[in-house]
Amino acid sequence: MAKASSKLHVAMLPWSAFGHMIPFYQLSIALAKRGVRVSYISTSRNIDRLPEIPCELVPFMQYVSLPLAEVPGLPNGAEATVDLEFDEIPYLKVAYDLLHKPLKDFVSRHSPGWVISDFAAHWLPEITEEHQVQLMIFSVYAATSLVFFGPPEYLTGEGREKVRPAPESLERPPDWGTIFPPSVAFRGYEAAKAYPGFYNSNASGITDGERMARSIRGCRAVGVRSCSEFEGEYIELYQNLLQIPVLPVGLLPPSKIGEEENKDGPWTEAMKWLDQQHPQSVIYVGFGSEYKLTKDEVYEIAYGLELAQLPFLWALRRPTWASDDSEALPPGFLSRTSGKGVVCLGWAPQLKILAHPSVGGSLFHSGWGSIIETLQHGHNLILLPFIADQGLNARVMVDKGLGIEVERREDGSYSRGDIAYALRRAMVGNEAEKIRTRGRKAATIFGDQKLQEEHYIREFVKYLTNAARYQ
Repeated sequence: MAKASSKLHVAMLPWSAFGHMIPFYQLSIALAKRGVRVSYISTSRNIDRLPEIPCELVPFMQYVSLPLAEVPGLPNGAEATVDLEFDEIPYLKVAYDLLHKPLKDFVSRHSPGWVISDFAAHWLPEITEEHQVQLMIFSVYAATSLVFFGPPEYLTGEGREKVRPAPESLERPPDWGTIFPPSVAFRGYEAAKAYPGFYNSNASGITDGERMARSIRGCRAVGVRSCSEFEGEYIELYQNLLQIPVLPVGLLPPSKIGEEENKDGPWTEAMKWLDQQHPQSVIYVGFGSEYKLTKDEVYEIAYGLELAQLPFLWALRRPTWASDDSEALPPGFLSRTSGKGVVCLGWAPQLKILAHPSVGGSLFHSGWGSIIETLQHGHNLILLPFIADQGLNARVMVDKGLGIEVERREDGSYSRGDIAYALRRAMVGNEAEKIRTRGRKAATIFGDQKLQEEHYIREFVKYLTNAARYQ
């Protein structure tokens, strides 16, 4: 619980995507519990959609709302990537960059000991330097992904000609170090999408690689959502590449099921069904909200679940292409799978589902946050990556023997047979049992609240306090 003795004030500035804002929130809560005063900064609509600050932490943590400017190309009311189509996201970056002035005013007025920022605010180093405030970049990505892209000079044109001259260069692991698994790289269809998004200019006038490079060059240290027990060699390698401190803050696993996940609704009957299933037999299926699945992708997943003949619980947000719930799934799918599986459209109490003893595996997109939530319970992973770092995460999990990746064609497509084959490999037979054994071992790390919440956060706060004191 929080101790009022600490005078340290930390301002948090995440990028406007919920895969970033939630880890920043979790880190803020962890710091507030240790008496650190936290100002969590975002835009008004994003703050309205974040969890409420626990009552006992209100004296230590506050939300700070900054206005998001209206810019051409950005739909009215859109303040996070979840509100946008992929090609609209650069306009959100334009608006995000206009937070420069209100953020500078906040730092000038409040003089926090640290600003902990995401990769996107490339203009922040000049603010923190002017006001003599310490800057840390906090990465929500796994250390393996950070090592894959490398130090600042390889995120921009300076070193890209040698290491990443074209999309095909993302299809092989980096040359530095001998520990990097040869299998951990992008597939051709992933590289073709990831390369221009990271290395090419967009409507904001700056590449994502340049954003990250400028942020890292202007910071004192980098915090990573990871731990030495799982990624120690990569954390150490990344520190050697950057030549500044790289601090694991722990995995920030959810510590408990929130009250909002116990509310009545369509999930009441689904949970009753789950109670009736055999231990570790059910596959939880969920793909979040950032990537918008196409009709073909949803239908092939559905047919694959049907073909696998394994119990499943699918949390499916109604796709934008479906005019009503009946169009979201193949005709007759619900009747054919009645009793074998459950589909609920809309919000899902994911933490509560993953914690249920009947769940034994998860088919999902390989996002780092979802991997953490799943391995917290030692479940087998069935990996179907789509965007960003998900492909790299999937290959790391396979390399560590913790899951099965769905096979894809050269164009990235997959069939119902590919889904069914991966599900049965991951859940039935000797291979599945070996994965389950490794998963139980991983759970002793991912689910160790004392290690993740106490040890790593205690050491992190100690670093922040000492560095601020001797600034």
